[in-house]
Amino acid sequence: MKLSRRRLLQLTGGAAAGATFASPLAAAPPDELPPAIQALSAKDDDIAPISLDERRARLGRAQTLMVEHGLDAVVIASGSSLVYFTGARWGTSERFFGAVLTRKGEPAWVTPAFEKERATEQIAIGADVRAWQEHESPYALVAAILEERGAATGKIGLEETMPFVFAAGIGAAASAVQAVSATPVTAGCRMIKDAHEIAIMRRACEKTVAAHRAVFQSLAPGMTQSEVAGLSAAAHSRLGMRGGSLVLFGKDAAYPHGTTKPQPLREGDIVLIDGGGTLFDYESDITRTGVFGAKATDRQRRIWEIVRAAQKAAFETARPGVECQAVDAAARKVIADAGFGSDYEHLTHRLGHGIGVDGHEWTYLVRGNTTKLRPGMCFSDEPGIYLYGEMGIRHEDIITITEDGVANMTQWPGTPEEPAVV
Repeated sequence: MKLSRRRLLQLTGGAAAGATFASPLAAAPPDELPPAIQALSAKDDDIAPISLDERRARLGRAQTLMVEHGLDAVVIASGSSLVYFTGARWGTSERFFGAVLTRKGEPAWVTPAFEKERATEQIAIGADVRAWQEHESPYALVAAILEERGAATGKIGLEETMPFVFAAGIGAAASAVQAVSATPVTAGCRMIKDAHEIAIMRRACEKTVAAHRAVFQSLAPGMTQSEVAGLSAAAHSRLGMRGGSLVLFGKDAAYPHGTTKPQPLREGDIVLIDGGGTLFDYESDITRTGVFGAKATDRQRRIWEIVRAAQKAAFETARPGVECQAVDAAARKVIADAGFGSDYEHLTHRLGHGIGVDGHEWTYLVRGNTTKLRPGMCFSDEPGIYLYGEMGIRHEDIITITEDGVANMTQWPGTPEEPAVV
């Protein structure tokens, strides 16, 4: 069943192309969704979210890394690192909420006083919870914790995404400390995924491929990119995930992150669907590119296959001990050797990004990154060829470094006519 354009626009809010990563369409009555999306369902009884004991172990690992890197404390405000280490989910605003972790013991917490009851619902590790009234300084409480725990004159790490106003406030209140980046600790933990994390991510990726397949099966001439993005959000919702996709048609696919002038879908158009969702706090990120309603032209097929060859070359290069930049170079060489420009001419972006609790996180498959691959690292492998005024083709899968090589979390793309194999 095809949704009316009016109904789709009502449900998606008429979002611009590429902007819809979650949509009210996800809550649409099932009988208003296309059959391929209606057929989707969530089945996750065999996989569990991250446990409290696992989060305690992460905090212990962080404390070990703090000693190795000479940090006496780490301060983490609201955001993905706070979720990763403690499970606490708190939106970022002008009011400071966060945790202070020293080398020993459980974290201490600082919260707005009027939010203390809600904070205690979120705080599962650590009984030291300090509240500040609206006229008081939360940073004075951070400084007091540091002093009481022997870190008043030490080196403290600030989580890298912390707003500047928080960092400046802490620096002023704890003027004797040396504030540095906490990335060696936070990334040092988060970059390496264990078997449980990889299992969650693999399931999330499999769900996104299934969502992409259902969306490809639901395409119809005249659909807009935002309408199809709404279908992707609905598909992910049916699979038990909050998610969605960037959707690009034809010439618009040459813009890796979309255009302000999207065109409706026509037979023979390239269709690029790039998206993912969140499962138990972990992200998926998969791109499938196909041809709608017609057999691929010789040129479309050739470019599609070159991009697939570049993706495969990167995959075959990745293994423990190899530098991140070598994986990027392997894919770029295939594209250059095929006659599609050197350097960033037609593969206009880095090959890939790390992924985990954040869709983009440490480290990156890019020239200049000499970081050596280690087992447990997870990345996107996403080469593309972008020809402005003609087409863009990108294939993206999530790979993980194993003890003796590399593994893909999903099946590879199928064909230009059937790109979302499951």
